[in-house]
Amino acid sequence: MDRPKSRVSRVLMTGPLALYAEAYLEELRGRGYSPLSAVNALRQVGRLSRWLETSGLKANDLTDRRVEEFLAWQRAGGRHRSQWSRPGLLRLQDVLRHLGILAAEEPAPAGSPTDQLLASFERYLLVERGLAVGTVRGYVTHARRFLQGLSAGGLAGLTAAEVTGAVLARADSGVSVGEAHNFVCSLRAFLRFCFVDGRLDVDLSQAALAVGGRRSSPLPRGIGQTDARALLGACDRRQALGRRDYALIILMLRLGLRAGEVARLRLDDIDWRAGELMVRGKRAREDRLPLPADVGKAITLYLRRGRPQSSRREVFLCARAPYSPIAPATVRSTVRRACRRAGIPELGSHRLRHTAACEMVAAHVPLIQIGQVLRHRSLQSTAIYARMDVDQLRQLAKPWPRQGTER
Repeated sequence: MDRPKSRVSRVLMTGPLALYAEAYLEELRGRGYSPLSAVNALRQVGRLSRWLETSGLKANDLTDRRVEEFLAWQRAGGRHRSQWSRPGLLRLQDVLRHLGILAAEEPAPAGSPTDQLLASFERYLLVERGLAVGTVRGYVTHARRFLQGLSAGGLAGLTAAEVTGAVLARADSGVSVGEAHNFVCSLRAFLRFCFVDGRLDVDLSQAALAVGGRRSSPLPRGIGQTDARALLGACDRRQALGRRDYALIILMLRLGLRAGEVARLRLDDIDWRAGELMVRGKRAREDRLPLPADVGKAITLYLRRGRPQSSRREVFLCARAPYSPIAPATVRSTVRRACRRAGIPELGSHRLRHTAACEMVAAHVPLIQIGQVLRHRSLQSTAIYARMDVDQLRQLAKPWPRQGTER
């Protein structure tokens, strides 16, 4: 069945945005929009242009706040969700910035002193420490919670007793041991930053005492070969989306990549001649791993017959326009959808990483080499997989005392 089409020339536009309609249309085409999707996006811009004209605004007034006001106006007017699109308006802003109509970046509001402090802390974690965006978000959230619990004096006159009290209050609030541990790690990082940045005269990070208690420590949970084959078989490689899903799932199964590492993989990271793969992991760490033949074949099939045409250098792109790189959340949701299609219980993408490690343990690969493949910074992280080698653990177990044996 043919896809519905529409003629772009029938979209009439008046108002301050009419001059930029052709440039916007070229941007949509370059991003892979279908003719019908481009027409719908152009019609929305036409409504926006008339809204700006009615409000006495010009094209250079299209700030983020104005975009949100227009979207709220559309919703209030009963416009169906299919008739308005925030991404389409963001593309329009990109075009206007490229043409010099809008400023390159809107100046950020000054914010409160706390917001400014946390923004500096966030930059420190991203630039100086090289932490992942998700980790930084958690650290900043815990730091904000700590600042909100301080007295009116704030950091001025902060004492070790107050730091310890904040840790005890968080631990006694009913959170899990893991959550309390994350709070302590975030608080230590924040206090060290404040000392280095000159906001504290004394380094109080050591006043954030370690949290006691015992976290659950189950065995690493991989999946069996039957479920792994079912997971891969649930990806329909006759379709472009199935080829993409198959390639990213087999990457995690065979090499133990994290969801974020799969999403960040770039075309330049694959050395086809050497048969190697550059993995960009946590804290800006880069490691080279061998590229197994089946993984290379899956990626090649996707690149040749599944990946949309795009100038982006990321390997995995969205299946629909605009063809932007996929996010780590897309990788995780891809695994869950494949589980449902395969008829197996839903599992997280990290379980595939555990599967790669458990298979290496079963093949008697030394723990040092397993840690290198998984790119652990410490062997303590790899040591949890030593418990999977049951035969080796049996040699450490003492024989059960027989009845009547003297102690």
